[in-house]
Amino acid sequence: MGRNDDMDSIRRMSGLATPMALRVAVTLGLPDRLRDDNASAGELAAELAVAPVALELLLSHLATLGVVEPTPTGYRTTEYGANLCADADNGLVDLLHLDTAGGRAELAFVELAHSITTGRAAYPHRYGQEFWSDLADYSHLRESFDRQMTHRIREQIPQIVAGFDWSRFSTIVDVGGGQGSVLAAILAAHPRIHGHLVDLEPTATRARHVFSTHGLDGRTQITAGSFFDSLPAGADAYLLVDILHDWDDEHAHSIVNRCVEAAHPTGRVLVIEPVGGVRATSEFDLAMLVIFGGRERRIAEFRALTAPHGLVLDTITDLTDQRVLLEFRLTAD
Repeated sequence: MGRNDDMDSIRRMSGLATPMALRVAVTLGLPDRLRDDNASAGELAAELAVAPVALELLLSHLATLGVVEPTPTGYRTTEYGANLCADADNGLVDLLHLDTAGGRAELAFVELAHSITTGRAAYPHRYGQEFWSDLADYSHLRESFDRQMTHRIREQIPQIVAGFDWSRFSTIVDVGGGQGSVLAAILAAHPRIHGHLVDLEPTATRARHVFSTHGLDGRTQITAGSFFDSLPAGADAYLLVDILHDWDDEHAHSIVNRCVEAAHPTGRVLVIEPVGGVRATSEFDLAMLVIFGGRERRIAEFRALTAPHGLVLDTITDLTDQRVLLEFRLTAD
């Protein structure tokens, strides 16, 4: 009996039918379409230009999962399934939809064997170019990625603001700061701090709107550019939130080097992200490898990454159940 239970458990973990059924359902917009108005497989197939018999099979499995439920005239979305609706505001649609950055990237797991064999990202092996090039070439992928990143950290921002003494700094450069939600929250809590955000267009433009919404125009600057280029010089702190784990060692060295080049001699480099062996999960670690060729580095790996650039790890602060803040100082300090 125990052996059979183990086998069933392994089958459930390894099966692809359910994760792909959920992704296709979200991509087709089925949870939204069936939330307020039930419909039959035939009606939906005509609306969506898909095969009716195949759609019936998909709906039947979604019913097994509790995402939809049968009605006398077809199917409707359950309360549980409503979590997959576009307006649920939980980030799931951007993670699962097959034509968003997150949903597309996760399919690179099909090529996991390539990453394990080579140590490199599987994403370009599957799609022909790296993840960041796709974002540059396709605006809808960039927009969905920005939404996903903003949502992923949104609930942790209060802990990030409260869990560290930001008031020590008069100027902070948010390197690759996205739409500015983290920097905006820090500045809102500390009226004497000035902030400078660096990110690519059009993300930088959206950050300007976020700063304006928070009444921070007078204390913020924005540079539309790459963190592989020279950064605004002379700030007290250079903040990297969920940046380094997206890159292999070669690129991570370049990013750290740019921060050190720009920093005030008494400045700090602040890294916020999951840390291997502390806050990172093994599943997310594999995702960083498959999509970016990166990983959730351990403390020793961060020391090895930063030491050649004259940085010393000063403090380690557990900010949330997912993220750690590592504070580095220049050895000349």
